[in-house]
Amino acid sequence: MTTQGMPSMDPRPTGLTIGTYDTYREAQRAVDYLSDEKFPVEHTTIVGNNLRQVEKITGRLTWSRALTAGVASGAWFGLFVGLLLGLFTNGNWLAALLTGVVLGAFFGLVFGGLSYAQSAGRRDFTSRTAVVATTYDVLCDFKFAEEARNHLAKLALKGEVHPLLPDHPGQQPVQQQPLQQPRD
Repeated sequence: MTTQGMPSMDPRPTGLTIGTYDTYREAQRAVDYLSDEKFPVEHTTIVGNNLRQVEKITGRLTWSRALTAGVASGAWFGLFVGLLLGLFTNGNWLAALLTGVVLGAFFGLVFGGLSYAQSAGRRDFTSRTAVVATTYDVLCDFKFAEEARNHLAKLALKGEVHPLLPDHPGQQPVQQQPLQQPRD
């Protein structure tokens, strides 16, 4: 369904693969280079392939770390509330600020301890999570693909990026096309 006057946007990528790169930074550099060469980059798309969720463990979670994190986050929130209260008070704004920080730190300590106690040792570590791709394809609309490949070949010769080569010599890039809708 499209709204009148608004073009429909199909999120599925289409076009020919004009380059495959190991990192997003290299794929981004390739499109930036095309832009520098006055290529109409609105006809390109960067597609991450084989997405994976990666969780990097950053440390062990203990009672002291859980309580310290609770105090710190509570104090920051209390500082924010104290500043807001201080703006609207006629009296001592510093007292409102300090009250906010102290109460925030106390409630942060309580809630940090309660949340750690509820985990019951099931997740005694801290971590950071990211979604990463194995490779990144740069796709281009069919009518601009040859020109884009020529530009990217010049970039590869400069050595700024290292595109991945096809597995078999002479292999054509995979053509990405949208799925056909069944007809009634």
